[in-house]
Amino acid sequence: MQEKKMTVKGMSCEHCRTAVTKAVETVDGVENVTVDLATGKVTYSAADGQEAKVRESVEQAGYEVAE
Repeated sequence: MQEKKMTVKGMSCEHCRTAVTKAVETVDGVENVTVDLATGKVTYSAADGQEAKVRESVEQAGYEVAE
């Protein structure tokens, strides 16, 4: 497991934080999800190769992942 980070656009409230946290947590093998609304940073622990699945899950929840 390694710590991973991504920037998510469009989060502005607790509902957003909860929605993104749940979206990331649905990916198998992901743990320790933290969402910082002020910076838009999402931090999580996962094995290599999970980034695409996490990104897809966040986008399906209605948020944009920054490049």
